[in-house]
Amino acid sequence: MKRAGVLGSPIAHSLSPALHRAAYSALGLDWTYDSYDVTEAELPAFVGELDGDWAGLSLTMPLKSAVIPLLDEVDEVAGLIMSVNTVLPFGDGWRGTNTDVFGIVRSLTARLTEAPRHATVLGAGATARSAIAALAELDVREVLIVARRPEAAADLVRLAGSFGLTGHAESFEPSRELLARDIVISTLPGSVAEPWAALAREAQGTLLDASYHPWPTPMAGAWPSDRVASGRDMLLWQAVRQVELMTGQRAPVDAMAAALPPLSTGTA
Repeated sequence: MKRAGVLGSPIAHSLSPALHRAAYSALGLDWTYDSYDVTEAELPAFVGELDGDWAGLSLTMPLKSAVIPLLDEVDEVAGLIMSVNTVLPFGDGWRGTNTDVFGIVRSLTARLTEAPRHATVLGAGATARSAIAALAELDVREVLIVARRPEAAADLVRLAGSFGLTGHAESFEPSRELLARDIVISTLPGSVAEPWAALAREAQGTLLDASYHPWPTPMAGAWPSDRVASGRDMLLWQAVRQVELMTGQRAPVDAMAAALPPLSTGTA
């Protein structure tokens, strides 16, 4: 019997077990998938004890960067964005990759009506780094980076350049102009994004709001069109890619989507 699991701390809230277990059931695989509360300090010991029974790991915060020195290989994109959310067997060792990028690309392409050229990314954390790589895959040419810390925005501008994008750091002051883009990706918590949401009613492009609980977020609720994707879409599609990488089979997307709880309008 193969086993897999999701690591992070805290981890009790993770929906990954429901998604992966639904996939294994639909595929007829007698595999297990569990959640493990693992801190950065505990990660080396956990990775060191992995054996041939393991089909792979999913990683969430705060482990996506911490795992990199522990792996035998990391693919180019995951290395550039310094974020590994998937660990797979690799010869006698382990290889890191990132399926968050796929999740962002897939979530956006389902809602885009034309080829995007210009984007804004709100925030500068791990999800924002994945967003830069996803925008490059979508052939976006220019990205505006909006972050509270200028040094974090500057880091993302450099990252954009490494993917062939033209990046510009912008002030965190909310403005309609920064939302008037083909794509806007918000990685901000709902409360932090509220000043931006107040200006969103004139936006014309596609929004990906990485938050999803409660839903709609202030930004999504204010967006004037139905071209809105959520963090839950990202979660589903990154898990779809993980299942395919771990099992070597086509993921049962419908079964996985059905395993997600309904979008909540309550408080966290």
